[in-house]
Amino acid sequence: MDQTQYDVIVIGGGIVGLSTAYKLNLHHPELKILVLEKENAVAFHQTGRNSGVLHSGIYYKPGSYKAKNCVEGRREIVQFAKDHNIGHDICGKLIVATHESELAHMHKVYNHGLQNGVEDIELVGPDRIKEIEPYCSGIQGIRVGCTGIIDFVGVCKVLSDLIEQKFNGSKVLLEHEVTAFEKSDGHTTVVTPKGKFKTRFIVNCTGLQTDRIAKKDGIDPDMKIVGFRGDYYELTEKAKHKVKHLIYPVPNPQFPFLGVHFTRMINHPTECGPNAVFVFKREGYGKTDFSLNDTMDALAYGGTWKLFFKHWQFGLDEYRRAFSKRLFLERLKRLVPSLEMVDIEPGRAGVRAMALSSSGDMIDDFKIVHSDNALHVLNAPSPAATACLAIGKAVNDMAEEYFKL
Repeated sequence: MDQTQYDVIVIGGGIVGLSTAYKLNLHHPELKILVLEKENAVAFHQTGRNSGVLHSGIYYKPGSYKAKNCVEGRREIVQFAKDHNIGHDICGKLIVATHESELAHMHKVYNHGLQNGVEDIELVGPDRIKEIEPYCSGIQGIRVGCTGIIDFVGVCKVLSDLIEQKFNGSKVLLEHEVTAFEKSDGHTTVVTPKGKFKTRFIVNCTGLQTDRIAKKDGIDPDMKIVGFRGDYYELTEKAKHKVKHLIYPVPNPQFPFLGVHFTRMINHPTECGPNAVFVFKREGYGKTDFSLNDTMDALAYGGTWKLFFKHWQFGLDEYRRAFSKRLFLERLKRLVPSLEMVDIEPGRAGVRAMALSSSGDMIDDFKIVHSDNALHVLNAPSPAATACLAIGKAVNDMAEEYFKL
């Protein structure tokens, strides 16, 4: 057993966990903080497999935690990237309406942006769309100048280094999967296959595993994490000129996380996607990946079936596109009509942690719960990566209140 007495153990080495540990140490440099990550690298799952976009905050309901944290967090992470030479580019993006039926919601999105204080946004017509993205077709759109792209994995590596180098006694340990908690005398011993670690307080930031870690701590999360895989295609070298920066559709108000888009990544490929299909393994990135435990866990939950029954048509369409390049291309051509089959090739995949209520509804905003000596970040949906430093500050504020730091 590690004989060090830690003040806080943060479980999870993704961007939310590392930002939380960093913010806690920044506000309380005297604390000994340990970050435990089960994989052999930080940012291994959702952080390292997202689209790398710095979201503006235009989509989110005014007054929500997502809106506030996104706008504040984006500005902070851009400054952080500048200070630490992390790759980023404030290239702007277009949100494009291709049909008159989308215009009402597009204007609602624009008004949300104004109410949320999103800077440098404007409504644009077809000519301006062509000026910004010559191969894109749309009847109206929103130019969002403050959106950009960033190396989120690079952010995590810098955060990890800062935690270990700047704060005496704090560290980040890889390949330490948390399997249990032992509680006594107001302290918690965190159990991993490689050793035990004693702490006063716990913060759970485990993304795809967050509900399971909460249960190990005796918490009823009143929700279930269900994974949805997103498959991407990439533009071939010969087709990259057809997308200059970022092109997004007007989001479906029922499923704002759905809708394929085009993203020029910071490391140069241009991704097209994703779709969203139920996964049979929480951390399964291949189309045929399967875990009996994960599958039974998801299907034994009533909320999963209620979601399926409510939205079976959408789910079926997403599955069809997952296994048909032609159908995937048809969706992409709504925004860039000149694309052909030879212009796209299979890319990577990611898995989104979807928090489902027992009624089958998706929990749309951040959800953090407190119990005894623990804080559990049960839901940190997009734009969590963009908002990571703001989320870290929010968790620090909660820790000060509940833990009397």
